[in-house]
Amino acid sequence: MKIGLLSDTHSKKGRSQKVIDHLVANGAEFLIHGGDIVKPEILEQLKNSGLRYVAVYGNNDAALIEYHTKYNLVQEPHYFKLGGATFKLMHLPFYMNADAEVVIFGHTHVFECDFKNRTLFLNPGEACAREKPFSSGAMLEITDTMFRVTHYSRPVGSDTFDERHYTFERA
Repeated sequence: MKIGLLSDTHSKKGRSQKVIDHLVANGAEFLIHGGDIVKPEILEQLKNSGLRYVAVYGNNDAALIEYHTKYNLVQEPHYFKLGGATFKLMHLPFYMNADAEVVIFGHTHVFECDFKNRTLFLNPGEACAREKPFSSGAMLEITDTMFRVTHYSRPVGSDTFDERHYTFERA
């Protein structure tokens, strides 16, 4: 299963749409937003992608509470199963214990891909390009034997995403 990841969109609708479109074009079957969505229009982008999705509240998302029942918004930490793996989704990296196979988080605006104690810790970085001159996202492919992560980054003003690949053996 291929899962598209983005986080920290911070109301940058054009940049978030480019990341979503890129993830969908590269085969994403499900989308996960790691929080700091900020604008309901970005929730609408997730919904309009045609894919199932989940988004976690970030520390800048209090105003989105009125949309809780309209969109698939969850509080942190949120545990679920997808693609035969257990997930923990949060925005703030406060619950970083290895109590799921995959831990997805945001907030730091920095891409992170680390495999420790049979747990994949993954932050897709910032889609908003607020703290860096590029917008990023990631794809997680889950097979029976491994996790494959592709980090996508697109310099602001460019239409081309660069890729870096990581592979980890599942226990």
